[in-house]
Amino acid sequence: MTVAVETGLWQLDATASTVGIRHKTMWGLVTVKGGFGALNGTGEVRPDGSAVGTVTFDVASLDTGNAKRDTHLRSADFFDADHHPEITFAARSAELRDGDQVHVVGQLTVRGISRPLSLTARLTDGDATGLTLDTEFSVDRDQFGLGWNQLGMIRGRTTVTAALRFVRTTG
Repeated sequence: MTVAVETGLWQLDATASTVGIRHKTMWGLVTVKGGFGALNGTGEVRPDGSAVGTVTFDVASLDTGNAKRDTHLRSADFFDADHHPEITFAARSAELRDGDQVHVVGQLTVRGISRPLSLTARLTDGDATGLTLDTEFSVDRDQFGLGWNQLGMIRGRTTVTAALRFVRTTG
């Protein structure tokens, strides 16, 4: 699929977007899944076809289906929501390549720690008024100060999945 994406400003449609995480715990025997309910984002498609933008999600909106675990994840042991209420991904460059593949270079900020992150997203649909990007990537939580690991139960990388729907706001 080749999609011509219109230049201009775009706004994340939070009601049509999802950001989820999954991580193996209990020595790799259990996979914990969760999602962020409060998302925000904007982007700009430039005349040359490249794009920049920012997506932010509210740490307090993380829901894994277990209230006690969610409270712990928001604590200083993990995300420290009181001091760092948002996780932000700032896309410095996004370029459509090979039909529907979008190469994204940016910076992920978690707990006030920023790290470069490159990923590939797939443009799953798009027209003059809206577009959807799907991606899945993994991060090393230790790089963001999320190293709490009682009895070595939590190992490996965390997988992040996102389906982000943007609507065009101006030309």
